This record gives sequence, structure tokens and C-alpha cells, in this order.
Amino acid sequence: MTVSFAGFLDRDGMRRRSGLGPLVAIMAALLLLVAGGTDARAETPILQITGAVANQTPITLTRADLEALPQQVIETHTVVTDGLRRFEGPLMRDLLAHFGAEGDEVVARALNDYEITIPVADFEDYDVVAALTMDGERLSPRDRGPIWIVYPRDDHAALQDIRYDYRWVWQLASLEIR
Repeated sequence: MTVSFAGFLDRDGMRRRSGLGPLVAIMAALLLLVAGGTDARAETPILQITGAVANQTPITLTRADLEALPQQVIETHTVVTDGLRRFEGPLMRDLLAHFGAEGDEVVARALNDYEITIPVADFEDYDVVAALTMDGERLSPRDRGPIWIVYPRDDHAALQDIRYDYRWVWQLASLEIR
């Protein structure tokens, strides 16, 4: 059997693909991803904002875009985790203002297609955070990330109401401003 760079020759002298091409391509892509490390993840779009925003143009944001905004830290308990947790990310009101969002409500959608309509007044009345980290660790889809809408429930008795619990959208993927 004679080996050629592009594949193998079979007994009849016909070229046969080795099947390594796709494997090599996958390995090269993985190598680039690993070599890029957090930079590659930082450049992956994680949030889309649509609807009543500046120029009515959809906005696609990466983690780096969100981290470039002023960050707010809140410490609060949640109904889905144990103990006091520390969350960090931009305030929702700052995020919306930065991109010229004007509306009375926001439809927040998660990666699993869960959606809920949140009054913009929530973001004006409370320091609601688009959390990127919990307890200093980046949120991933396994731990309710990459973005989790978090209310400062320990700071306001009104936020102990179940209506607000439904607004804690984890794995946030998009915001539609209405």
C-alpha cells in the first residue's frame, strides 16, 4: 500500500480518504480555542438586545462588552442556592441606558426559551444586576450563566414576593425592549 498525503491508495490504486481530515480540523479548532483561552470565550456573543433601542438596530454583546460597563456588587440570598451569595455585573438600568433602550418593559429570554416580561420600573427602583460572576467565579451555563438577572432581595422586603423570583432569569440570552 502506498501512502499519499491526501489519503491512501487502495489495492486497485484508487485514492481513498484517510478520514483524518475532519479529525485534524477538529483538533486544530480545539487547539485554537485552548490557545485563545478566556479571550476566545470573551469574544463569543452572549447577549442580544432588540426592540426599542438606539437606531432600532439589534445589539449583540460579548462578555468583554458587558465587563467594560461599570460593575456593581450585591450580596443576597437566592431561592435556588444555599447561603449568602456575592454577585457582580452591570446594573440592568445602566445596561439599558448605555444602549439607548427606551420602553416600559423588557422581555427577558433564557437559553432554554424561558421568558418573562419585566417592568423597566424594577430596574429603576432596585439595583438589579446582570450578574456575570457569583462568589468571584464566572457564571457558566452549568451554574446559571453566562448571565443571571439578580435582584437584591435581602435589601427590600417587597422583593421576597414570588412574583420577583420569576424575574430572576438565569442563562439570559436576550432582552427585547418594549
